[in-house]
Amino acid sequence: MDDDRTLTASQELSAAIERALAEKDLPAVTAALAPLTADEVITVLERLDAKRRALLYRLLPKTTALEVFEGLDATLQGDLVRGLQDEEVASVFAELDPDDRVALLDELPASVTTRLLHRLSPAERELTAAVLGYPAGSIGRRMSPEYVATRPGTTAGQALERVRARLSDAETVYTLPVLDDRRRLVGIVSLRDLMSADPGTPVGEILHEAYSARATDDAETAARRCADLKLLALPVVDAETRLVGILTVDDALGILEEADSEDQARIGGSEPLRRPYLSTPVRSIVRSRVVWLLVLAVGATLTVQVLEVFEDTLEQMVVLSLFIPLLIGTGGNTGNQAATTLTRALALDDVRPRDILKVLAREVRVGLSLGLLLGAVGFLFASVAYGVPIGTVVGLTLLSICTMAATVGGAMPLIGRTVRVDPAVFSNPFITTFVDATGLLVYFFIARAVLGL
Repeated sequence: MDDDRTLTASQELSAAIERALAEKDLPAVTAALAPLTADEVITVLERLDAKRRALLYRLLPKTTALEVFEGLDATLQGDLVRGLQDEEVASVFAELDPDDRVALLDELPASVTTRLLHRLSPAERELTAAVLGYPAGSIGRRMSPEYVATRPGTTAGQALERVRARLSDAETVYTLPVLDDRRRLVGIVSLRDLMSADPGTPVGEILHEAYSARATDDAETAARRCADLKLLALPVVDAETRLVGILTVDDALGILEEADSEDQARIGGSEPLRRPYLSTPVRSIVRSRVVWLLVLAVGATLTVQVLEVFEDTLEQMVVLSLFIPLLIGTGGNTGNQAATTLTRALALDDVRPRDILKVLAREVRVGLSLGLLLGAVGFLFASVAYGVPIGTVVGLTLLSICTMAATVGGAMPLIGRTVRVDPAVFSNPFITTFVDATGLLVYFFIARAVLGL
């Protein structure tokens, strides 16, 4: 109950700020912002358009402004940069971590990127350039080069002193990579181990085996590895196992959240918005949806052509047309269920493209089972309403379509991964088009065979 009251109060305050902004009552806006936390301010900013967002941001205290900026999505950060003065942007940009800087730079024009990089100190510019040097989509672009490392011969006491000296600038101090003289990763030691060990104990005696990722590995794959292993930080190394950065668990979870949002959007037949809904321009929402609608509309012409071919059959038995929406809808849903399940399994690394024969064998059995159940129900209701021959056609068609759709739906994500296409993009539009057209062919062939048309 207390949580509900708190949420209601926060929503009322947010609405009051929006009203004050609309009325250009800046003193009222400043007063309303004063008691808000950084997270609450971010929630308000995500509901505003770009112009009002920049205005509200300028009214924040400097310390709160930095925390708010760091908490925004990179896309919204880019919008803010375009609405602020160079001096305001430069001061905030310099305070960001190198990986967060790179995410922001990816959202900005090249001219703005160059200008911001030139305003950094040489040391910060070098750290940022190191992250920028890796391919887009790789974990090297999302890692942090600011870490605390130690050596096997260093004592636990000396390592703790090094941690204390780096508290203000290190990305994390809870996990320390252990490096040899050539900066190659030889192990890892936790802060807990250092604190519980005798100060004179060499780190080499308490280190553990280190899991790591290559800097050129796919960001989602590395993030999934970090989450699956339940690590606070995953070391990132180059081709010679030399440490180049770390991926912290919060950054890993952020990457996985982005990937999941992207998959869900594409499974639903649209492109991800990459920003909060209310702060997304209408033209961007239209653009994210229209492409797949056009693709599906073109695919639907195949269904029209199938209906045209079997026009005589429909004229002889008009009742067959009543079941078309049921049959193609059931087939599409069955295929999409299988595709969604396999897309998720691929993301979790439960299955791999080489498992396609095992997947096909399972989905054939699943499709047959679903087809038998749904076909029996369809046969019963259609027979009662329109007679046993029509019920037989509907039942056999449901059995065939469910088996076919589940099999195709299970295979498409694996084929998509094999040809290096996003499984979520590749699967559902194809399944919708394929099942609609092929399902109707199956339906009419069965109808001709059973009814003698």
